[in-house]
Amino acid sequence: MKKLVECVPNISEGRDAAKIKQVTDVVEKFEGVKLLDVDPGKATNRTVITMVGEPQKVVDAAFELIKKAQELIDMSVHSGEHPRFGATDVCPFIPIAGMSMDEAADLARQLGERVGSELGIPVYLYENAAKVEERKNLAVCRSGEYEGLAKISEARWKPDFGPAEFNDSVKKSGVTAIGARDFLVAYNVNLNTTSTRRANSIAFDIREAGRVKRKGDPITGEVVNNKDGNPMREPGKLKAVKGIGWYIEEYGIAQISYNLTNINITPVHVAFDETCKSAIEKGMRVTGSELVGLIPLKAMLDAADYFLKKQRRSLGISEKEKIKIAIKSLGLDDLAPFNPKEKIIEYMLEEENTDQLIAMSLDNFADETASESPAPGGGSIAAYVGAMGISLGTMVANLSAHKRGWDDRWEEFSKWAEKGQTQKAQLLKLVDEDTQAFNKIMEAFGLPKGSDEEKSARDEAIQTATKGAIEVPFKVMELALESMEVLKAMAESGLSASVSDAGVGALCARSAVMGAFLNVKINTSDLKDTNYKEDILKRGEAIQTSAINMESEILEIVEGKL
Repeated sequence: MKKLVECVPNISEGRDAAKIKQVTDVVEKFEGVKLLDVDPGKATNRTVITMVGEPQKVVDAAFELIKKAQELIDMSVHSGEHPRFGATDVCPFIPIAGMSMDEAADLARQLGERVGSELGIPVYLYENAAKVEERKNLAVCRSGEYEGLAKISEARWKPDFGPAEFNDSVKKSGVTAIGARDFLVAYNVNLNTTSTRRANSIAFDIREAGRVKRKGDPITGEVVNNKDGNPMREPGKLKAVKGIGWYIEEYGIAQISYNLTNINITPVHVAFDETCKSAIEKGMRVTGSELVGLIPLKAMLDAADYFLKKQRRSLGISEKEKIKIAIKSLGLDDLAPFNPKEKIIEYMLEEENTDQLIAMSLDNFADETASESPAPGGGSIAAYVGAMGISLGTMVANLSAHKRGWDDRWEEFSKWAEKGQTQKAQLLKLVDEDTQAFNKIMEAFGLPKGSDEEKSARDEAIQTATKGAIEVPFKVMELALESMEVLKAMAESGLSASVSDAGVGALCARSAVMGAFLNVKINTSDLKDTNYKEDILKRGEAIQTSAINMESEILEIVEGKL
């Protein structure tokens, strides 16, 4: 999985659009980083900037943003409603995909060191990046705000990076807090009521802070205080959840507005389901929900899996179908259409590539294959045939999971279908990778060869590209053979009416192995690395033999059931 990190710098400028644009323009110069949102506030005199991308590139973009903010913003004349102590006030990193929190914290520390040493801005590390326990809380770091920054010269308040003195440079730039935190999802649940009080009663049931404890009636009863005279609280059902009820005039309904501060602790689907339960207990009904801002793909897929399991349905369906299940189960299209490409972070970062073979229609793919162009060739076709083979096996698994009378076996078939979906996705990816590998060989042959140095570099490039063109079809061989395990299981124990589909899948898988091996062999013909060549051909022969034997076993099972 590609690593993605979100970074949300807050700069202390929300009124001068020209300055804000100069700061955000810096981010848009970085390839591999996408500027997702710019949200200025006049009263707060603060702008929240959201960007997402590859970790190291995001660090570089954040550094340049902080540098530009230091240049444009003078904290000595700043005023605004929001607490602040720096031109770039805070800069948190949030792991989105393929990353751990520890990795995000490492990025925060890396950026903090650069900002402190290269820009001379004092830096406090906070939340999961904090070096000092006390500084995990951002409010503690920012205590006294800009006006209290003389504190940085005290031992207790020495910055983690940068100068520990309130010099002329720091008077202008202020201090920056850099940290790592969990992804926050702003999420509203819709109710069939117009009562804010009723919506609040559900919010108090769910949110971590719960409600004030009372004697007798939970609404009008006398407040129960602790020994210090402060009101006691009854905690809500879910951790890492903040919530309040409100009435939305635009929609004519009451909502519960949640901030899910750690979706690893309380995912969206759990907050939704618990809200449904509480609403029913109070005579209300949840009609749907609304996502404010963006959500990671994993959160949507996890929601789909959650509801599929509740229905005892196979999880081995396509990603596209899972997104549909999540949208409908959560009612995300209740108030307005929900477009995954505008709401799911990973989809927003995708760049449409119409040149991809797998993006073509079936007839266009066939026409492209039949054209005078040498690619796509046998390697790409072998990968596609393999993908079709395991797709048939996955179909049998999903049909079997849904068969009447087999409800107690749905998990068994679901696991086979999930395995098949993974193999299908990998083989489809190799359809384009095989053509790309061929193109690299052509590019290598096109390199200049005027001098001895150029000839040597060209020859080395050809050999490297040739190995790449061998390894792609070899991976097709491995995956197609692995897929035959699913196909055999479906021939043995899957839906009898679909046993022929498992047989056709086996024929496809064997053809994919043999076809890919032909491409391996033809690309080894001019390879100079004899040890590599002998090893790859020996392993390829073993895979081909195994595939032929497995095909025979599967077809024997199929024929026996026809």
